[in-house]
Amino acid sequence: MSQPEHIAALQEDLRVEARRLGFVACGFTGAAGEPFRAERLEQWLNEGRHGSMDWMEARKAQRVSPQGLWPEARSVIALGMSYAPPNDPLALADVPDKARISVYAQGRDYHDVVKKALKALARWLIAREPESELKVFVDTAPVMEKPLGQAAGIGWQGKHTNLVSREHGSWLFLGSIYSTLPFTADAAHRDACGSCRACQDACPTDAFPEPYRLDARRCISYLTIEHKGPIPEEFRAALGNRIYGCDDCLAVCPWNKFAQTAQAHARLLPREELVAPDLARLLELDDPSFRQLFSGSPIKRIGRDRFVRNCLYAAGNSGRRELLARVEELRADPDAVVAEAADWAAARLRACP
Repeated sequence: MSQPEHIAALQEDLRVEARRLGFVACGFTGAAGEPFRAERLEQWLNEGRHGSMDWMEARKAQRVSPQGLWPEARSVIALGMSYAPPNDPLALADVPDKARISVYAQGRDYHDVVKKALKALARWLIAREPESELKVFVDTAPVMEKPLGQAAGIGWQGKHTNLVSREHGSWLFLGSIYSTLPFTADAAHRDACGSCRACQDACPTDAFPEPYRLDARRCISYLTIEHKGPIPEEFRAALGNRIYGCDDCLAVCPWNKFAQTAQAHARLLPREELVAPDLARLLELDDPSFRQLFSGSPIKRIGRDRFVRNCLYAAGNSGRRELLARVEELRADPDAVVAEAADWAAARLRACP
């Protein structure tokens, strides 16, 4: 068998193994840099749209190209794992005493689930090609998973800047394997958003200055997860009852009608207690109870203080005066940001009829 035939057969076997391990999408692309990708990142950073995510700029040279991170890489295997939700992510929009948690964070931490599957696929590949080398990544290294996913043909970067798949909609966790093997690149996926602007119109904080451009500083996911201080007052009312992330731009994507809930990885299915949690209960969390409730969850990484800060904004937006007593207690919280959020929420609730 010639080298090209061997590589082609290996790629097809790898796709089969990837599916067996729970990945619903698998594609291949080269590891060299791509000028347009680099230009878009440079512009985004120069405009300050990354907010306080300083690591985006600090490792920019490694981010723009797989070979910038690992010069020996020749190919990238882009993989997607479905987390298509069984329920409507927007169902709680008008239920103010319930808290809204982004779909991806309602189950087990995707970093653990996806990385475990990636490592299993890596072991399979090394067993087949012992002389090769590889590295696996899940959202914690300077890897541009979404542009690489588009280049590898598993979807396209939609107007909301997330990857969209014809088969799985907007509900894909992405992982990648950098390899020294010379895999044959798949065709890049063509943009299929057309004239649709549903995701743009759905954004509560106008975080998209134009299609395909996100200003993280206005994004609810960034504000509730990455932003460490008080959330600017201009955005607090728009948070509604969202306390961790936001699914609005993803949930309204028309391509989601093709997503098959049954294909969601079993370990990524929502935990019942996180689907529609009572806001009153979450306001009672101290650090130990927070850690216990969110053990194994990506929510745990933001800590109790930032989480309760978010819950206080939701309380202030709820119109539920029965929450006022607990909110008043939190005005004396040792954390200054929590105390300030409680002041804001208390003033809003006192004004309710």
